[in-house]
Amino acid sequence: MNARTSRRAVVAVVGATATGKSDLACQLARLLDGEVVNADSMQVYRGMDIGTAKLTPAERGGVPHHLLDIWPVTKAANVAEYQALARAAIADIHGRGRLPILVGGSGLYVRAVLDELAFPGHDPVLRAHLERELAEVGPAVLHARLAVLDPIAAAAILPGNGRRIVRALEVIEMTGAPFTATLPAPQSHYRHLTLGLTTARQDLDQAIADRVERMWARGFVAEVAGLAGLPGSPTASRALGYRQILAHLAGEIDEATAQAETIRVTRKFARRQEAWFRREPDVRWLAAADAELPGRAQAALETFLRGRPDA
Repeated sequence: MNARTSRRAVVAVVGATATGKSDLACQLARLLDGEVVNADSMQVYRGMDIGTAKLTPAERGGVPHHLLDIWPVTKAANVAEYQALARAAIADIHGRGRLPILVGGSGLYVRAVLDELAFPGHDPVLRAHLERELAEVGPAVLHARLAVLDPIAAAAILPGNGRRIVRALEVIEMTGAPFTATLPAPQSHYRHLTLGLTTARQDLDQAIADRVERMWARGFVAEVAGLAGLPGSPTASRALGYRQILAHLAGEIDEATAQAETIRVTRKFARRQEAWFRREPDVRWLAAADAELPGRAQAALETFLRGRPDA
């Protein structure tokens, strides 16, 4: 690939958790002189490795990765900050004549990079009021309110994710419009191709169960126990699996229940991811189980990079 054919091109690999996005992104990077830019909202945190299925340096096979391990677990997630960092990384990759490959299952993070997407500001007084209310009544009450004001946003936000619920309610109060109305119709920031990996529901459910079992075998519980500051963190403590293990370590549930609950909530989250990406336009879907997947993905990308009208 060269600067002429790339034309500021970006490739994205998206889909539900456990569909093999990271592995495919590395394969494509090696084939097409690319570098990976993380778009997983939890892989940005240092020390959250096992539970986020973060590739080890050995598994990356020498492929440069960007925006992994950039924040401490005590930091609240900030999509606008992530957007700026991701676009800076992409500019750097373009500047070296290489292909940026954005990979992850966090739909808003992907959109924040690929599309012209600006985020509403904050109202400190309103935010403080909503956070006090969250502490007093819990996220379920606020989520029920959000479901009335903006059912689409409520369906996309986990009922236990108090931080995101508060943010959605803050934007609704500030703008007088549904939170989802602040997300405009997609308008590309880059020339890009999005590859989506899809898996049959029963196969994905089994893959998630197998992955969670491997995480436990690799020391997931010990990882969570060793992350100083995690229990009180506004974002990282809500991560799938981490929240369940924290409840186990606090004596609220036993370890078997924590593992079973992690499988259950991860499957539920995967369905939300599928629904999000199915709504996104121009995703080229590929079967994750296809033995010819790397070749098909490479062919699609080479056609795209040559700028053919059908790409």
